[in-house]
Amino acid sequence: MARNPMHLMLVEDNEADIFLLEAALEMAGVPVQLQVARDGEEALRQLRAALGSAALPDLILLDLNMPRVSGFEVLAAVRADPALRHLVLVVFTTSNAEADVQRAYALQANSYLSKPSTMAEFLRVVELLNLYWFGTASLPRSHAPLTS
Repeated sequence: MARNPMHLMLVEDNEADIFLLEAALEMAGVPVQLQVARDGEEALRQLRAALGSAALPDLILLDLNMPRVSGFEVLAAVRADPALRHLVLVVFTTSNAEADVQRAYALQANSYLSKPSTMAEFLRVVELLNLYWFGTASLPRSHAPLTS
């Protein structure tokens, strides 16, 4: 049974990494609607514009090192916003620094992945993302903020 495409937001300023992810998604046959924000400021603007509609992403892949608004700042802003904090956010970065890993999880990232260096590794990461996040994990389908 075919499933509906997942809505994936990639927050990435590097054109080569955007191309590699797009190519890997296509090669893996992942049914996904890809939305790209080229920096953190654009990502926050797109997320806030999507509030109140069904256009919020199911999963966000977030680079850390970007101009204007960093990935850490995006992560903090999303988690501080009651209307956005439910979003699944996976850090996807070239950094392997333990301090970055710790900071991302302290800011409540859902996962932390280091970007692969080859197309074959990119394809493997995309296949694993597809299997876990889009095939196994239960993602929030309602975007209504929780009240406590």
